[in-house]
Amino acid sequence: MFLKILTIFFFNLLFQSLKSSSQTLSFTYNNGFTPLTATDLSLQGITTVTPNGLLKLTNTTVQKTGHAFHTKPIRFKDSQNGTVFSFSTTFVFAIHSQIPILSGHGIAFTVAPTPSLPNATASQYMGLFNIVNNGNATNHVFAVEFDTIRSTEFNDPDDNHVGINLNSLESVQTSRAGWWDEKGEFKNLTLISRKPMQVWVDYDGRSHRIDVTMAPINEDKPAKPLVSAVRDLSPILLQDMFVGFSSATGSVLSEHYILGWSFAVNGKAPTLALSRLPKLPRFEPKRISEFFKIGMPLISLFLIFSLIFLVCFIVRRRRKFAEEHEEWEKEFGKNRFRFKDLYYATKGFKEKDLLGSGGFGSVYKGIMPGTKLEIAVKRVSHESRQGMKQFVAEIVSIGRMSHRNLVPLLGYCRRRGELLLVYDYMPNGSLDKYLYNSPEVTLNWKQRIKVILGVASGLFYLHEEWEQVVIHRDVKASNVLLDGELNGRLGDFGLARLYDHGSDPQTTHVVGTLGYLAPEHTRTGRATTATDVFAFGAFLLEVACGRRPIEICQDRDETFLLVDWVFGLWNKGNILDAMDPNMGSECDEKEVEMVMKLGLLCSHSDPRARPSMRQVLHYLRGDAKLPDLSPLDLSGSGMMFGVEDGFSELGMSYSSSVFKGFTGGSSIADSLLSGGR
Repeated sequence: MFLKILTIFFFNLLFQSLKSSSQTLSFTYNNGFTPLTATDLSLQGITTVTPNGLLKLTNTTVQKTGHAFHTKPIRFKDSQNGTVFSFSTTFVFAIHSQIPILSGHGIAFTVAPTPSLPNATASQYMGLFNIVNNGNATNHVFAVEFDTIRSTEFNDPDDNHVGINLNSLESVQTSRAGWWDEKGEFKNLTLISRKPMQVWVDYDGRSHRIDVTMAPINEDKPAKPLVSAVRDLSPILLQDMFVGFSSATGSVLSEHYILGWSFAVNGKAPTLALSRLPKLPRFEPKRISEFFKIGMPLISLFLIFSLIFLVCFIVRRRRKFAEEHEEWEKEFGKNRFRFKDLYYATKGFKEKDLLGSGGFGSVYKGIMPGTKLEIAVKRVSHESRQGMKQFVAEIVSIGRMSHRNLVPLLGYCRRRGELLLVYDYMPNGSLDKYLYNSPEVTLNWKQRIKVILGVASGLFYLHEEWEQVVIHRDVKASNVLLDGELNGRLGDFGLARLYDHGSDPQTTHVVGTLGYLAPEHTRTGRATTATDVFAFGAFLLEVACGRRPIEICQDRDETFLLVDWVFGLWNKGNILDAMDPNMGSECDEKEVEMVMKLGLLCSHSDPRARPSMRQVLHYLRGDAKLPDLSPLDLSGSGMMFGVEDGFSELGMSYSSSVFKGFTGGSSIADSLLSGGR
């Protein structure tokens, strides 16, 4: 008997459950939202019901939200983990904007877990979400938006679209507002036209298809929906939810109205009796006139000030990027860079992108816009126009050179008292940072001899292999750059001088860096290939010894000459004591000794005693053996090299008066551009 009663109770419970899950729940607001029916609505924010029964979601208050939800929760599924039932709704809305061509933000049909959204914000968030929770899965909000403002942050297609939203203002599917007539032709609808429009939203619980359809009022429901998406709403919607509308205003005054509304679960929403719906209020010209009285002058002032600001901005921008162009530069057009491109490439020549600076300018790293080419830009000041045409011609000519051990010179730019030289960027920087001041990273001997060979090869190319003779005039460690594979590349051709093979160079202006200047250059001002060889000798010694050619101790008023020091150690028979201890013990001492002696030979005071770069390369590559020299050969009678005073002249060449006021590595001459050539 007990078992029979229990069985009857179980089947009755199951029947009631099936009955509740299959029942059709619906409501209809056909005669507008009268005070009697409005009791079933929960109104939040600035939402009100007008005396004639219009649900007025927003008024002309700016930056506010308005919500209207059915007060009774709707059961959308049998259990929390169940599948959402099919549901359907239809409503008629209108947007009344105070400015015919502009509007505030739109409205959204909303299914939410509560009958209010207190944390939602206005403007582009449409009273649905805020900047923090937009896109959160915990929102449990399904909405269909009718948006009249394009918000690029939500990837809106335009300012007149319909979208299906799940927990976010970024729609899963959108379309411009409109409808498909019975001929299958698409007709546009303007959401802010102030005309009533009817919307149908249908969800199929089995296929999970969401259809949104709209049409002008008094038109039948189109056969083809405007927006469709297949999304299972079961993870989005809870078991019990609230249905209603959300809206918000922005900076432009607008009002949003709902004229009628019906809703149903597990069935089609009841058809609205359109003839019984309340009428929209008449347009009031007075408000527009008030707008023109107050708003138009303000807008006019804003436009005038904006125009002035724009003109000032353009003038300032043109001055900022102004360049110097002369007729003779036309032939060099393809080698000229725009200052604007270089400015943006270096991010405005910021200090954080400064690679280094010296007596002839500062060098900045940059990335060319568009091509993404990494460059180094050297800014050189020039106060004189003398020789500029010839200088640029030589720079462009040098830019045509191509050698694996030369830093490519890509081009130039001229503006406002400065010249900018553009080079390929070398990622490992200049050689000097690996040699001096207790470097964090140093180079072993194999790496150093590789750099020496590269620089020698590049200098030989300049002297003998190119179509003209190129005297670099500033060979030193800081002008030797290392590429990604630590190959030495000779760079900075800002002081280079060109002349034809077999001719006599006419340079009479002393330029270069203290410690690398040949004695005859300081006396006569003439730069030759032999003066480059002298500088290369100083370079060999500084790479092997890890010390600058000249070091000045200010507190003791003493000057250290690297070439004298190495020569003195050689004279005592212990030249290897000059070797840089930072490069480790694993090195070929005979090769180090050969490089030091070659450095001394290249630094000979008599240019006739110095080898050519062709001979230097033979010695470094082992194709020829360095002559068996002794200190007496260079400092004694000097008969072997046809000179009488040998190295004794070297120290006298740099008197204390020359050194005074300079530090190691600083320039002793004015820029080539400020004093002619």
